[in-house]
Amino acid sequence: MKIALAQINPTVGNFTGNAARILDFTRRAKDAGAELVLFPELSVCGYPPRDLVEKTSFVAHNREVVEQLARETRGIDVICGFVTPAQADTGKSVMNSAALLRDGKVEFVQSKRLLPTYDVFDEARNFAPASRQSLFAERGAQIALTICEDAWNDKTFWNRRLYRVDPVEELISSGGQIVLNISASPFYVGKPEFRREMLAAIARRHQVPVAMVNQVGGNDSLVFDGSSLVLAPDGRVIAQAKSFEEDLIVFDSASLTGDIHEQVMGDEAQAYAALVLGTRDYVRKCGFRKAIIGLSGGIDSALTAAIAVDALGAENVIGVGMPSMYSSGGSVNDAQVLASNLGIRFEVVQIKEIFDSFRSGLAKVFEGLREDVTEENIQARIRGVILMSLSNKFGALVLTTGNKSELGVGYCTLYGDMVGGLAVISDVMKTMVYRISYYVNQRAGREIIPESSLTKPPSAELRPDQKDSDSLPPYEILDPILEDYVEEMKSAEDIARDRGFDLELVRSVARMVNRNEYKRQQAAPGIKISEKAFGVGRRFPIAACFEV
Repeated sequence: MKIALAQINPTVGNFTGNAARILDFTRRAKDAGAELVLFPELSVCGYPPRDLVEKTSFVAHNREVVEQLARETRGIDVICGFVTPAQADTGKSVMNSAALLRDGKVEFVQSKRLLPTYDVFDEARNFAPASRQSLFAERGAQIALTICEDAWNDKTFWNRRLYRVDPVEELISSGGQIVLNISASPFYVGKPEFRREMLAAIARRHQVPVAMVNQVGGNDSLVFDGSSLVLAPDGRVIAQAKSFEEDLIVFDSASLTGDIHEQVMGDEAQAYAALVLGTRDYVRKCGFRKAIIGLSGGIDSALTAAIAVDALGAENVIGVGMPSMYSSGGSVNDAQVLASNLGIRFEVVQIKEIFDSFRSGLAKVFEGLREDVTEENIQARIRGVILMSLSNKFGALVLTTGNKSELGVGYCTLYGDMVGGLAVISDVMKTMVYRISYYVNQRAGREIIPESSLTKPPSAELRPDQKDSDSLPPYEILDPILEDYVEEMKSAEDIARDRGFDLELVRSVARMVNRNEYKRQQAAPGIKISEKAFGVGRRFPIAACFEV
């Protein structure tokens, strides 16, 4: 039989828009000769719906849309994800389910059995697990239908399994001849390749075709890369959808042939595509069209601006230079050159007079005290106020420009450079910022980010001749420490031993990470592109004291 994978970009709660997408892709699948079309996990209501599923009106509307879709999709069978009521004795009101729509009605419902609670997932908070799952028949074949995590527990692939049961194994043991998986599997760098290897292991172990349709798009901090695929029983990829955009592919389960579309390859290219998609969807799904970015002439704001232009269009991005007496002429020029290269509107607002008025107003209170980081932070906060004023005036979302290295150790100012609605590169280490920036220029075939922004020493320019290296270890040392401590949860002793770094240096970085938890929990949401980002997937107490 011919089966289509419809890789769509749903918006959480937008039942009308999501249903329209499902109908459109169903028509396209039918025109392509498909007899069955699959849509992603919770595609009717959008993923992740979080506590919206506790609203009875939300659940009822979701069911009405599924029944409407069933009536309007005759002539082709459809599988889509939605929310269903749970059994009363489970303690939860709903389940994460998949519906088979056939001949104008909901013919079959399968509910998710494995509910992840690690990293960004908290499904056990909202959903009850299915107690059992069943096969369904499609054109004479017995189909094993699974939902995302149900396929992530193969005992031959994982060294440590999170669940006692393996839904795929049980369904295949019951006579399943093909595995269909509907997913909302978030992206991080390296995830598409890992996901393919994991699914290939299932195909080889059970000697059956495996097809997975994945959501695409950005929802809050999460980016879904799509990259839907089909694997033959020997693990070969026989069909593949595009990454980071909506797509439709069709495969033949008998001949094991299908559409193979181009992928985004390489860490820098995947990271950039994810950041662009995440920015576009966050801005637009939150009801904005334009974005404002403070341009300092440095590498972080330059990369953020390049991402914003690719996400929203140059006509929808406003760059703002806010030089002070400490800003070098080169930095001001770099910001102007960047804005010209990107073709964006560029405004300059001098902050010296505003800063002088602050110092004058505080002079009596500060009498006898030397200038220190207080005055540096005042400059950052003046810039934050200016950006938010422009945001209010022009109805544009402010994009913050801090990177993961800075956020990790607190090298940022609350209510200053942290001000904004979306922290675009807050999950990108400084060394990766440079790598992606070089990729931006290479991809464009011309200079987008000025060479001087790429080569000059990083500086906040809040005091004379300031350099990041005055306060922090070189990023080539800081970033590996942060990766090990934040993403791998290693101890300072293990990091020092494994990396060959000075133990006291590692401990000092770890203390900075611990001390600045209060800042990170007040930061704007960021776009997750690593295995462990600051945000909902990393839950540490603020008022805590523990040894590093």
